[in-house]
Order: sequence, then C-alpha cells, then structure tokens
Amino acid sequence: MSDFIGYHLENGIATLTLCNGKVNAISPAVIDAFNAALDRAEQDRAIVIITGQPGILSGGYDLKVMTSGPQHAIDLVAAGSALTRRMLAHPFPIIVACSGHAVAKGAFLLLAADYRIGVEGSFTIGLNEVLIGMTMHHAGIELARNRLNPSAFQRSVINGELFSPQDARQAGFLDQVVPAEELLNTAIAVATQMKKINMSAHKNTKLKVRRALLETLDQAIEQDKQHSLS
Repeated sequence: MSDFIGYHLENGIATLTLCNGKVNAISPAVIDAFNAALDRAEQDRAIVIITGQPGILSGGYDLKVMTSGPQHAIDLVAAGSALTRRMLAHPFPIIVACSGHAVAKGAFLLLAADYRIGVEGSFTIGLNEVLIGMTMHHAGIELARNRLNPSAFQRSVINGELFSPQDARQAGFLDQVVPAEELLNTAIAVATQMKKINMSAHKNTKLKVRRALLETLDQAIEQDKQHSLS
C-alpha cells in the first residue's frame, strides 16, 4: 500500500500494518497513508484490522514535526484528530490488534476503534501528553471522556498515568488481552465473527450511537486549530 502502511486483503478482512521506524511515529505522511488505506478498505467492503510491529502499535506523533514549530504541531494534531474521527464513523468494523506499547496518538487509535485486542507483557498504554509538556487537545479530551471509564479518564488525561495491558482493559483502552503469539489469529477470529453483522445496520447504528461524540469532535477539532498545545 505504502512505505508506512501495509495493506493485506484476505477473505473480506483488510489488515493495515503501521511501519514507521522503531516507535511507529505518526507523521503527516503516515496519516495520508492511513486515509488512503481506509479508502481502499471501504472500496473493498472489508472489515479492518489495524496493527503494528511486534512490541509496538505506536508511540505517538512524530516529535520532529511536533517540535518544528507551533503551526506544524497544530496541523498534525488536527489531521490526526480527523483520522480518529473518521475511524469512529467508518462504515465497516475496525479492530485494533495492539502489538505492544500504545502511547499518546497510539492510544487514541485504540479509543477510535470498534474492538481492541492487546498483548500480555510489560507494555504501556495511555496518554502521556502532560508528562511531556503538552496541554491535552480538546478533541483528545472528548474522545477519552467518551471511551474511558470515569476514574481512568481523570487519571489518564490529567495525571498522564500509563497502564499495563490488563489495567488498560479495565480503563477502557482495550477489550481483550491475549498472548502475543495469539494476537493476529484472535483479531482474525473477531473479524470473522463480525462478518455476521449486517453492515448497513452496523453503519447506521454506529452513527446513531456516536452522533453526539462526532458532533463534539467536529467542534473540538476546530477549537484545537485556534490554540497552542503548549
């Protein structure tokens, strides 16, 4: 598909594999590749699995871009928020097979999916923005508020607490945790089960359930375009 996002279609399941360096940084080019892959998956009418390299889904936004100037940072975050907003409204199910660490934007990919599977091990999952000097953006706050349990929302967004995979499941980042060697097979099994869903009903119900969140995110993304992240 691209140098950044692998695309493999088999039996109506499109597996998108993020591959951008050792931390799978999310850059403008990666976001473009993600959007192109989702376009293709939609054309293929495929259920989507998003995964990363062994040991990591993503460590977040590309710090070279984030530190290259305030406007570059604002633009990257806005594009990333638009991507997660798109994932939330995607007409076919999206599963994230979290292959290890998922921090900052990596964790937001989890919060934008329909089903999330993590792996056992000494991995960290969560939102570290306040730990690295970033004021959490409005879109991130609203997505986390919607998908995390109330206690974990406060601890994650305000305190920057990072979670083990098992604790991330309790917090609301994950739905299931499996041994690493079972990750992709489990994701394929979940996707296969989801084939039983009427996709028109899935899309329409998803949009009804998430209508308020999507409207809130649209407003939040516009707010974020007007404000510094420092």
